[in-house]
Amino acid sequence: MSPTMHDVARVAGVSIKTVSNVINDFPHVRQTTRLRVMAAIEELGYRPNLSARGLRSGRTGVIGLAVPELRQNYFAELADAVIRAAEKHDLGVLVEQTSGDRNREIAAVTGAGRLRLTDGLLFSPERLGQDDRHLLSNSFPFVMLGERMFGGPTDHVTMHNVSSAQAAVEHLLAIGRRRIALIGAHPDQREQVRSADLRVKGYKAALEAAGLPLDPQLVRVVAPWHRENGAEAMRDLIASDIEFDGLFALNDTLALGALRALGDAGRRVPDDVAVIGFDDIDEARFSIPSLSSVDPGRDEIAETAVQLLVERINEKGDEELPPRLIKPEFRIVARESTAT
Repeated sequence: MSPTMHDVARVAGVSIKTVSNVINDFPHVRQTTRLRVMAAIEELGYRPNLSARGLRSGRTGVIGLAVPELRQNYFAELADAVIRAAEKHDLGVLVEQTSGDRNREIAAVTGAGRLRLTDGLLFSPERLGQDDRHLLSNSFPFVMLGERMFGGPTDHVTMHNVSSAQAAVEHLLAIGRRRIALIGAHPDQREQVRSADLRVKGYKAALEAAGLPLDPQLVRVVAPWHRENGAEAMRDLIASDIEFDGLFALNDTLALGALRALGDAGRRVPDDVAVIGFDDIDEARFSIPSLSSVDPGRDEIAETAVQLLVERINEKGDEELPPRLIKPEFRIVARESTAT
């Protein structure tokens, strides 16, 4: 059985009330007593019940973050940025990986999972879409992330996916590339609102603006967006003998996989193929060659989302604001993979 507050009190030789005062950081506790209680908590491995602590104040001091998968660097780095932003508000963060499972996403939205123990939720869905907006409720502090739902009853912080993808392809065009491949198109070709489709839209817009035809053979379907899939897509593209001198990968992990496949095939980057990714993850600075990328404003997304959530947590019923949609600015980060 898990240790209880009674067990901590017994080991520390104090009352349950004193243990509660230490856990809730009440100031009027002797330092020697506080240290004794903390030592007992550490010895027993006791973990306070967040929901019980929240009964007194109505708050747990914790917010939730639900993302598809932490294996993708973008979401891991987003979680880190959210945690750092939350710390400025003296908040902890409970991170939930939904693994792109629809039922787990529904549980996160409806409060059926462990995220019900939080004061509010930041949510980045992968399976839920526009038709699921009825599941959202503004009765619980909530901020939407990503591109799967728009026009819901919640605050929403997302990216300039179309225009930033267009800018990435324009960067390749500006250095003289004309046969630009794309890796990362979604296998479901129906018109959807999701990152892949929006970034493909930006890719097509850049080619059209430059007066270049769209060659479907240069567009490669890849899912999920992992390194090995990016490498495999690039190997297939090379084996097809289709001419290309540029590559836009829809995220950096795909681009890193593609860089490996290009190197294995003896294709020089950027001399033979210039490469740009999306997300500007930390690893992009350390690949060989270093990877050019789109910085979508991840840190600002995290800061803004946490700030909006804090405002929702603190707002009074008669002060409720209408839903807000915010898109931080992006920038093209040029590195060795597109150097001229």
